[in-house]
Amino acid sequence: MNDPVILEISPAQALARQRVGALLVDVREAHERATGHAAGALGVARAELEANPIATLHDRSLEVLLICQSGARSLRAAQALCACGFTNVASVAGGTTRWMAEGLPIAKPDGDVDFFERYSRHLRLPEIGEQGQRKLEAARVVLIGAGGLGAPAAFYLAAAGVGTLVLADDDVVDRSNLQRQILHVDARIGMGKVESARIALAALNPRTRIAAFAQRVTAANVESILAGADVVVDGADNFAARYLLNDACVKLGVPLVYGAVHRFEGQVSVFDAGRRRGIAPCYRCLFPEPPPPEAAPNCAQAGVLGVLPGVIGMLQATEALKLLLGLGQSLAGRLLHFDALAMGFRETRLSPDPQCPLCAPGREFPGYIDYAAFCASA
Repeated sequence: MNDPVILEISPAQALARQRVGALLVDVREAHERATGHAAGALGVARAELEANPIATLHDRSLEVLLICQSGARSLRAAQALCACGFTNVASVAGGTTRWMAEGLPIAKPDGDVDFFERYSRHLRLPEIGEQGQRKLEAARVVLIGAGGLGAPAAFYLAAAGVGTLVLADDDVVDRSNLQRQILHVDARIGMGKVESARIALAALNPRTRIAAFAQRVTAANVESILAGADVVVDGADNFAARYLLNDACVKLGVPLVYGAVHRFEGQVSVFDAGRRRGIAPCYRCLFPEPPPPEAAPNCAQAGVLGVLPGVIGMLQATEALKLLLGLGQSLAGRLLHFDALAMGFRETRLSPDPQCPLCAPGREFPGYIDYAAFCASA
């Protein structure tokens, strides 16, 4: 049986018919309508409408005009209505995109227009939508380090709408930082990094609250800095801070997004043993003992390709957003390696160490240690 031929009309024709009594129905999903819709349109998702059209439309003789984003879904929905006995159905050609382009009346959600405009591309994703974006807005992410890794991660997390970013770094902006630490600019050389970062992030997204700690993370302050965190992003450049963050995150039950760079290579993982003991590893499962200092020089000693921290920091931000939204498969139990010279990724599987002195199931938290001395003794 052939599909019925559906009348397609222009947005201007639809508006004229709507004004004399036709019912305009927007069949896009709710997250799509949240970014704006034809004024006066009734919003009913296509699947809901097709499942029980009479519950929404009541009268099969009613003049119904269907609109979607571009015209394809509304055309199929019109065919479904005709098959159910509706006799006066049309589809708006070009959909909401053409309606807006022609300057016809648009309705936007009441209240926070900035929210719907700023995050419109997230709102169009059914995996995020308004509910997910509100979740991001309520989230608290702690970034330790506002340098090579923290800079790109903070930029993307703020842009994505994370509600509160906590930045901890006791360093000041140096001219040598500007080759890779994109939060900072030449005019802010000598300024504390967290203050420089606050200025840049506030300019990007004033909705994001910045809590700045111009101090080095230590065993004495780590829990106050991490208080209330949903996710912690490791942008530290030394092993002592990494072990401390790992231990604190295991104790507090917070996922830790790890990243590191060296010359032309980087790596990323998620350590989530605090919430998933015996299932996900912690940093100590990967590195039970720190390498000797000469085996792991920092960027100031070994150098680093300027864009490399951007790649790794972006991946860290991606993992943080996935964790906050509960999307996809995190890197927990996997270590992702990136080689910029070969432009290649490879993955190493990580298993929790059943004898790990920190995260083995049933093991009590052993307490914080002198991490500088621990790393210096390697």
